[in-house]
Amino acid sequence: MNKYIIGAILIAGLIVAGAIVSVNRSDVETLPSDEVSKKIINFINQELLQGTGTASLKDITKESGLYKMKIVVNEQEIDSYATLDGKLFFPDVFNLSEILTPENSTNPTSCEDINKSDNPLFEVFVVSKCPFGLQAQRILNNVVKNIPSSANSIKVRYIGAIVNNKITAMHGDPEAQENLRQICLREEQADKYWTYIDCHIKQGEVDSCLSGIDTNSLSACMSDSSRGLKYAQEDFDVQELYGVTGSPTLILNGERVSEYDFGGRTAQAFKSLLCCGFGSQPDFCSQDLNADSAAAGFSEDYASGSSGSSGDCE
Repeated sequence: MNKYIIGAILIAGLIVAGAIVSVNRSDVETLPSDEVSKKIINFINQELLQGTGTASLKDITKESGLYKMKIVVNEQEIDSYATLDGKLFFPDVFNLSEILTPENSTNPTSCEDINKSDNPLFEVFVVSKCPFGLQAQRILNNVVKNIPSSANSIKVRYIGAIVNNKITAMHGDPEAQENLRQICLREEQADKYWTYIDCHIKQGEVDSCLSGIDTNSLSACMSDSSRGLKYAQEDFDVQELYGVTGSPTLILNGERVSEYDFGGRTAQAFKSLLCCGFGSQPDFCSQDLNADSAAAGFSEDYASGSSGSSGDCE
């Protein structure tokens, strides 16, 4: 299981709201490390993984006023933290000293900085029930509707993992199965993919969106591990290659890019980004598209209810 998906599974089991914690308070009770680690491992196995994997402790030490635990889930090692009293558990962390460095910053910031190609590839990673993943699909759908030839350079990829020969996703099995459905359409009925997306992003319907689709072939793809799961694993391998953890994540010609350097979550910004990936820009790059922020989540309209949020699902 990909470490980022494991982290997402663990985070999905926790809701922490309105709390400001000072981990170095002198009045915090300190429990023995073995007591805290046992509590955390039991919690992960019983409440979070629930049979989808097995967690075990590799090591526990004190660091920055917390217990730092190396937890192994399905042969993947994750660094997690807990308060010394064992009351708060942090299943994933961001080491800002590593992240906030020039080499790890999101670049480029201008069209000139982007890698060029005669055949650019704009890969957008999503999960199908993330409001912001749906927002990205809505934007791409708008681009393809207005500029059909752009579809040749766009590939929607999906975030997840294969565990025990079963696809998994951030938001549970319903999302995993929808991811797989869309992957199968993308790979085996590509001419129907955007028609299905155009319908599905409105209300989350499935059956009513399958008009014109070979449903027997689609079902076979989803149930045949040598087809559907194989396609999905290719996405997950690329996800691992780029270190993708959030939906949406944009990769253009092999490098991470930000839509916010080009105007935000709009069709115009996504089109501008794609055009920056061409060595010689095609004629459609002069075409203006919708510059409104697209709606997040399921929506009948392109911009209905949009807040222009920069959020993503992790």
